[in-house]
Amino acid sequence: GWLFWRVMACGRQSGDSKRQVILFILCVCVCQSGAETLRYSLPEEMERDSFVANIAKDLGVPLSQLAARKARVVSEGNEQLFRLDQNTGVLTAKESLDREEICPQSDTCTLVFKIFFENPLQLIRGEVEVRDVNDNSPVFPEKEMVLKIIETASPGSRFPLESAQDKDVGVNGLQNYSLGPSPHFSLAIGTAKDGVKYLELVLQRQLDREEQGELNLLLTATDGGSPPRSGTAQVRVVVVDANDNIPVFDREVYEVRLAENSPLEQVVLRVAAADPDEGSNGEVRYAFTQTSERSRELFQLNPTTGEIRVVGNLDFEEAKSHKMVVKATDGGELSAHCKVQVEVLDVNDNAPDIALTSLTASIPEDAPPRTVVALFSVRDRDSGDNGRTECSIDGDLPFSLTPTFDNYYELRTNAALDRERTAEYKITITATDWGAKRLSSRESLFVQISDVNDNPPEFTQEVYTMSVTENNSPMLRIGRMKATDADAGNNARVNYALVRQEGKEQPEVSINAENGDVYILRPLDYEKVRAFEVTVRAADGGSPALSAQALLRVVVRDENDNAPVLLHPQPDSSAAGELVPRWA
Repeated sequence: GWLFWRVMACGRQSGDSKRQVILFILCVCVCQSGAETLRYSLPEEMERDSFVANIAKDLGVPLSQLAARKARVVSEGNEQLFRLDQNTGVLTAKESLDREEICPQSDTCTLVFKIFFENPLQLIRGEVEVRDVNDNSPVFPEKEMVLKIIETASPGSRFPLESAQDKDVGVNGLQNYSLGPSPHFSLAIGTAKDGVKYLELVLQRQLDREEQGELNLLLTATDGGSPPRSGTAQVRVVVVDANDNIPVFDREVYEVRLAENSPLEQVVLRVAAADPDEGSNGEVRYAFTQTSERSRELFQLNPTTGEIRVVGNLDFEEAKSHKMVVKATDGGELSAHCKVQVEVLDVNDNAPDIALTSLTASIPEDAPPRTVVALFSVRDRDSGDNGRTECSIDGDLPFSLTPTFDNYYELRTNAALDRERTAEYKITITATDWGAKRLSSRESLFVQISDVNDNPPEFTQEVYTMSVTENNSPMLRIGRMKATDADAGNNARVNYALVRQEGKEQPEVSINAENGDVYILRPLDYEKVRAFEVTVRAADGGSPALSAQALLRVVVRDENDNAPVLLHPQPDSSAAGELVPRWA
């Protein structure tokens, strides 16, 4: 749905000045398609923390979910322009937005942001259109323009004037020019193929230097705002004594193509104008006119030879072409003009940039294949194949990359994980462009594999045999049973216990639950018990716990603790006798 709020306040000051303050204009549009996109608009120059939208309401997400799912907003580029309040779901502008600063030389200004949710991972694209307000007046590059016109110039002759510049766009941009009353001149306004308005001063009546050697005209540029803004410049026409030949260029338009990595001082081209007059009237000098300040910083014109050289660093990503006008003036102050158009060719001079958006630093070893581990984007400022990118993972790892949209990729698992085999992965992502000289960049991610209780304890032996001499002291330590667990943390913490068997007497031994030490509880008697067996269980601390069992056999060693006993004759008899045969 569309929601509009508009509050206007107008005030007047003394004199001719007028001020209109737009307090608040907000237009919200929410659109959803295959890849959900939120669209809003906001006038420029709003105060910081100005309301943009209620994200929670527009998405139908409860406020409690914003904090629970760690909702956050990320703007494209290095500067974060918006702030999302997780408590209210309101999206605000962090600072006052200046459309002319953010999107110079652009009719539309759209800022792209992403809303990220976690648990589960979700990405929603949003756009905020920064609407222009009429906050800039047209400005001429010079407050005074001087034209030197030969007195013999015929009516209908045209003389180019410097155009005004207005940083605003659309109806708020430059719309019209007007010239103060003059019997000699009128103003002609034309539009070039690229839509830029140009000005020409048209001579209506023959000039006479002896009658009037100088004329002053007022040139006004007006935009289409409400109320309109304007800027003025003085046009001073100096009438020059007769010089019957003007310079003539060998062509009207010079076109050249330059690679953006062209070295400094490289010759671009040479403009040439001829003047058949003699002496100073035939000497031609060259200068830029109706040329932007940026083009003047990048190119240098030799005033004598007409040679144009590169003096700045060209950047295809900044401007794909440059248009200049060269003025040739002879010694008699007569001039002619030609156009120079430089097309900048893209060179693969920007490596892809990998921007990590979300990373799950630890995943369980029983995570199923296709589990999302990270989300990142790849951006290359070049164009064509130079800006086309592909991504890959170094090495043979159980991970894969899945493209999503807007150059975003998901890092997912593609095989079963085993912490006991590999507890941590270093994943190196390489992004490479498709340029003839391919450029690449790398980003390394570290992912921990958390333990799952998938390994039971293991005893070092299936049967432990320990011995003890009879008549031992109580709580005598006779040995240790040992079990290990390949898991980590609580899952690897082993506890020992005797397995009780129904119908059998309580065993004569005990075992330390933590370290497996075996103790004899009370003195043993070899003549009564020569050996016995018990079962010991080792269980880990996982949930649920895993366990293993081993057999403990205790052998009692004899000690000389019994004197011989005479069975016959009885010790208490006074005599003993035996009958022995005679033939013995």
